[in-house]
Amino acid sequence: MSGKIASIDDVEAMLAGQGYISNRALATVVFLALTLGRPLFLEGEAGVGKTEIAKAIAAGLGRRLIRLQCYEGLDASSAVYEWNFPAQMVAIRTAEAMGDVDRETLNSELFSEDYLIRRPLLEALSPQPGGAPVLLIDELDRTDEPFEAFLLEILSDFQVTIPELGTISAEQPPIVILTSNRTREVHDALKRRCLYHWLDYPDFERELDILRARVPEASDALSRQITAFVQTLRTEDLFKKPGVAETIDWARCLLALDAVEVSPQVIADTLGAILKYQDDIAKISGSEAARILEEARASAEMAG
Repeated sequence: MSGKIASIDDVEAMLAGQGYISNRALATVVFLALTLGRPLFLEGEAGVGKTEIAKAIAAGLGRRLIRLQCYEGLDASSAVYEWNFPAQMVAIRTAEAMGDVDRETLNSELFSEDYLIRRPLLEALSPQPGGAPVLLIDELDRTDEPFEAFLLEILSDFQVTIPELGTISAEQPPIVILTSNRTREVHDALKRRCLYHWLDYPDFERELDILRARVPEASDALSRQITAFVQTLRTEDLFKKPGVAETIDWARCLLALDAVEVSPQVIADTLGAILKYQDDIAKISGSEAARILEEARASAEMAG
């Protein structure tokens, strides 16, 4: 779907076409972000679909996805641009060897577009085939506050100044999606420039629909058992509750093992697909897994 998004229903259909099952609240905030040209800030636990929605929007609109993966110590040279120093050194030595060393001309050539390496933020400000790209600034909470302040400046005017080249502005601002796992609070000044949405774990029916869309080869009975078990597992006191990504991974693992139902033995064999910390695995192993499975079966019968 690459046409104009005219309604919230269009957004839901576009996302569903990419295998992303949204609820009405999420579709509404995406519609508003696209319509108003506002950045969209998504917070939520890891694995609930924050990154995937940016991919779905890009694919649904037929736009390029540009991803800036955030990490501690990220700075402007890694996020915006840097100069190709090895190529510049080769050019300098070539000019010296040829005896053609006009310093002023050489300097202007060295700091030109030919030697500029565009990092994600600068690339997102550049014209792209098919229209403005989707800029995904992923896991913003992993960066430190100086970079967050720098990012605030760029998102305000969608421009950046390169001393040697001047100010570069976006002809058409990118569609910006920022995500955070909330390992730290992001500053209010940045949040105020965005539309905000908390992406929570889905309810049973929505998670089942997601599983059907992403793992269609799984039988309906197995999908229901998987969804019920993960939903029940999230009610336990765990260090890290499984996200939707783990639900999908687990379903694919069970299919790879030719499992036709969720059983205590299957859970024991594949628990590492849904739980990522040894303390959680130890807590759920054995009789606890059997207890959760029984509760899950009961809840699945009620839901069915």
